[in-house]
Amino acid sequence: MEESGSPMCRPSKDLHISELYLAKRGLSAIPDLSKFKQLRYVWLNNNKIKNLNGSVFNCCIAELYLQNNEITTISGALRHLTCLRVLLLHNNQLKNLEETVAELRHTHCLQTVNFFLNPFTQDPEYREYVIHHLPSVQILDRKEVRQEERRHAFRLFCSERLRVLDTLAFGRRAVTPPVGRKRTQDMVKLRGQHRTMFPLNCPSEYKSVLQFSIMDWCSMRTTQQSPLEEEGPTALNILTVKFR
Repeated sequence: MEESGSPMCRPSKDLHISELYLAKRGLSAIPDLSKFKQLRYVWLNNNKIKNLNGSVFNCCIAELYLQNNEITTISGALRHLTCLRVLLLHNNQLKNLEETVAELRHTHCLQTVNFFLNPFTQDPEYREYVIHHLPSVQILDRKEVRQEERRHAFRLFCSERLRVLDTLAFGRRAVTPPVGRKRTQDMVKLRGQHRTMFPLNCPSEYKSVLQFSIMDWCSMRTTQQSPLEEEGPTALNILTVKFR
């Protein structure tokens, strides 16, 4: 029977750590760290790690340092890290840009990320692609993302959507009126229809009646002209005019 003071009987304090430094250990694989529920900061840089297998991290990881390894893919390993803010993956062997970015689509808190010195960074549109598909990123490859870069990335990867937005007016698609000869013919036809629908010699019962009233303010006495002891002001003259 084991003594009460043995390591097996003592409460484990390892599960309550928030920082873990495993850099420069010659690791070729990452041990299962998902049991560390309060782990927030992990250093695994400068090892020989090639693959990230499964969910080896808990979902509360905030900063993850994986630079200077031999990682070829992160697919299926990081998508659940919804609290991730800092991710350093530079100087690895990541070749598939779309696959790598797709893995980080749900990391909406991600603000700082490094990908430089990976094979896919040789793509001439690499930076614009990352900026457009990871809009929360503010610093990419140690360089701040500028608003001009975001607009350029939007025009580059959402050209069709931009074309649709250019045709919108007050939230609705603006219909461009016909131009040229057809427009002129349509306008002539429309004017002809108005002449047919509302002829000038139509019967009086189909014409609208316009009526307005005019008040003769000159007949109203002023305070100087009307003493207080008089009974009251005279009634105003109202002139009513009707047009048919």
